[in-house]
Amino acid sequence: MKKVIKTEDAWREQLDDAQFQVCRMRGTERPFTGEYYTNTLPGVYHCVACDTPLFDTETQFDAGCGWPSYYAPIAEELINEVEDRSHGMQRTEVTCACCDSHLGHVFPDGPPPTGLRYCINSVCLRLEPRS
Repeated sequence: MKKVIKTEDAWREQLDDAQFQVCRMRGTERPFTGEYYTNTLPGVYHCVACDTPLFDTETQFDAGCGWPSYYAPIAEELINEVEDRSHGMQRTEVTCACCDSHLGHVFPDGPPPTGLRYCINSVCLRLEPRS
């Protein structure tokens, strides 16, 4: 996997305001508002910034948290997990391993088989539907 490195100005030109705020500034979209929160179309979610395939709809589940949730990425090497102590909390941030875009967080309260819940912002993703 080739690392994608761009200046913040280049990212700002490529991404819309909401995408830039979440992917590059580590923001979050409001719960229950994201495009993919209730998606039922089968396919693969790609990073909106670099097009890396990250999550398959087969691993998506309704966690009731307000964001699309997955119990596993397509492959562990496609994401990075980083300790996040912002906002007075201790969480694990999930970023795209290819471009370092912020995606969301992972929590240890998901369903089998992994027991994990990858809570990901819709604005960071682009769904490529299966034909």
